Amino acid sequence: MAVESALVPLGTQAPDFALPDVNGVQFSLNSFQLNSFEETGVLVVAFVCNHCPYVKHIEAALGDLATSTPAQLVAICSNDAVGYPEDAPGQLAKQAQRAGWSFPYLVDKTQTIAQAYGAVCTPDFFVYGADRRLTYRGAFDYSTPKNGEPVDGSLLRSAILLTASEGVVPKPHRPSLGCGIKWREAESA
Repeated sequence: MAVESALVPLGTQAPDFALPDVNGVQFSLNSFQLNSFEETGVLVVAFVCNHCPYVKHIEAALGDLATSTPAQLVAICSNDAVGYPEDAPGQLAKQAQRAGWSFPYLVDKTQTIAQAYGAVCTPDFFVYGADRRLTYRGAFDYSTPKNGEPVDGSLLRSAILLTASEGVVPKPHRPSLGCGIKWREAESA
């Protein structure tokens, strides 16, 4: 069953993180400084995974968008890789290669970063300005795996450009729609 993203108040400060990528290289929020190409400072944090059909539906277009907009992008997988082995780091690395992703793909094994951001589904997109305050929380575009709409990243692209030029993205924001994050089962005491 598809899940819609929840509202996180615009202007919310981006939570810090320290996570390894799929190759074990550590990244933090401070790793993403002003974009050297456009110097906009726009950062997109995308919660994604390998097994979800909603992510597979947009993954190639996400790779294209990342190279054609004035933003830095970081992807985070917070799914339980024990219960969903397709979302283990080795499989995520294969996904990044298949999709043409050149941005960091981080692993949130403890799931604390997804909780800090308020991420609930994959894909789930958060756009931050140079001050690392939230300007957009929403969908990639109007497409879903079965609705026939173009997979063009129009909503996310617009949010990035508006954040870069005006610092705000007017409401309403279309919620993300996708697979719910696969939370680990609580361990027995």
